[in-house]
Amino acid sequence: MATRLRLVTADGVRLDGCHWPRHNGVPSDRASADRPLADSLGIVIAHGFTGSWQTPAIGMAADVLRGYGDVFAFDFRGHGDSAGRSTVGDLEVLDLDAVVRQARDSGLARVATVGFSMGASIVLRHAALHRGVDAAVSVSGPGRWFYRGTPPMRRAHWVIERRAGRAIARLVLRTKIASSRWDPIPVSPTEAAAQIAPTPLLVVHGDQDPYFPLDHAQDIYAAAGEPKELWIEPGYGHAEGAADAGLLDRIGRWLTARANGGGG
Repeated sequence: MATRLRLVTADGVRLDGCHWPRHNGVPSDRASADRPLADSLGIVIAHGFTGSWQTPAIGMAADVLRGYGDVFAFDFRGHGDSAGRSTVGDLEVLDLDAVVRQARDSGLARVATVGFSMGASIVLRHAALHRGVDAAVSVSGPGRWFYRGTPPMRRAHWVIERRAGRAIARLVLRTKIASSRWDPIPVSPTEAAAQIAPTPLLVVHGDQDPYFPLDHAQDIYAAAGEPKELWIEPGYGHAEGAADAGLLDRIGRWLTARANGGGG
């Protein structure tokens, strides 16, 4: 049975989310913080910009990944039913850390993170700077900040940087965006990737991604240390909205092997 999550970040922002127990597995309530189940895995899903754990795409991802472990999904600050305002990848690392800690506190032996687009950049920074995860997956993530090389990213910057764009995001997309600029500028996703090892890292990117060309994924992969893998997916577009059950299932199998310290 799904359980609604109500969490508070280290800087006091209230987050909304959900925890689904593993399909066809040993119930997670048999684990405890003192004696976690040896094979128990928690998978934390981090959505993309303007997303939510309540979207059909995240719901499908959670349903597939529940075949491999307990799943935790949530709304980043400023998104959906969470409080605060989005900083579009900066302070959101505290949001992810709060959910990872919740997964640990649930008594699960291992915790992995799977991020899409903006969520992918946050997964990379969290794995590098906060540690505390057994594997990390970056899907459709940017390799560098302030990229404007595609029409969708130019539109995204207009939404983030203009008052009218932020109003549209708040009223139409249920996303409240902070008006202040980054100060200081956070470590870039590629710079963060270089600090993740020895945590296993999987980088997934579509060759039809309309937001970020393949060189973003290639830069992240090149910067990372072993163990790491790069999957270039033919015909795949962008983030959770384009991910099908087959890709999600393969990610689940990768997590099961890698988060346990195994091979591919």
